Amino acid sequence: MLGMLDKPDDIHPLFYGAPKTTEFKKLRKRIVQNTREAIEQYGMIEEGAKWLVCLSGGKDSYTLLAVLHELQWRGLLPVELVACNLDQGQPNFPATVLPKFLEDMQVPHRIEYQDTYSIVMDKVPEGRTFCALCSRLRRGNLYRIAREEGCSAVVLGHHRDDILETFFMNLFHGGRLATMPPKLVNEEGDLFLYRPLAHVAEVDCEKFAAAMQYPIIPCDLCGSQDGLQRQQVKQILDGWEANSPGRRQVMFKALTNARPSHLLDSNLFDFQNLALNSGTKGDPPKLR
Repeated sequence: MLGMLDKPDDIHPLFYGAPKTTEFKKLRKRIVQNTREAIEQYGMIEEGAKWLVCLSGGKDSYTLLAVLHELQWRGLLPVELVACNLDQGQPNFPATVLPKFLEDMQVPHRIEYQDTYSIVMDKVPEGRTFCALCSRLRRGNLYRIAREEGCSAVVLGHHRDDILETFFMNLFHGGRLATMPPKLVNEEGDLFLYRPLAHVAEVDCEKFAAAMQYPIIPCDLCGSQDGLQRQQVKQILDGWEANSPGRRQVMFKALTNARPSHLLDSNLFDFQNLALNSGTKGDPPKLR
């Protein structure tokens, strides 16, 4: 699939100027393979579907946009893609960067302006972070735009490390074992939400976006990022990874290998009716 990368007439414009080094080609191939794996494993492809690909201007969303167009270009993703940036009215947001980028890259897109920043500033008490409310308002607008564009799915750029961090945030602060699923249906039941980068490491997104020199827009324009619980969790995971390289991947694999009978949730495993000589080993006698 990646043997014709050096032919400029056989790559999507998103990859024009891509480094020709072996290291970059291995990086690109790894990201593409990880994304294909997630798309196939979690059943994201619907023949003839249309996806709203959310583009914030960060390294992750640029990587998402590029790899999906790579797969589509190679005939491996039979869906229509439309990129979308939601300008939420944050101070100093460079409003011309993404429209110009998407036009130059020949990517079908929609730019939407909704001043949710003012709402967040009005509703969130001083000293509290804006992220939770900002995210809910953004998600609601993206669902609306997806419906208007005739899309069946909203596609986000959350990667493996986002999923791990969310798991530990829920564990440490929420009292539950839960994280961002790679695929879910919205509350209204009319849209899928996909995370095709679920198996992709954050460091790979960083290297990829830097190598491609995509115009990165910082996510901290509102000044609400310092001291977040997510940043604290990230520091913990960074420390574990430094002490034991590969720890993140092992922990991520654990999220795909849950054993309800070895946890304590009686809603998932029927402990009450567990009997001797049941003939079962491990899981389950019954799952509710």
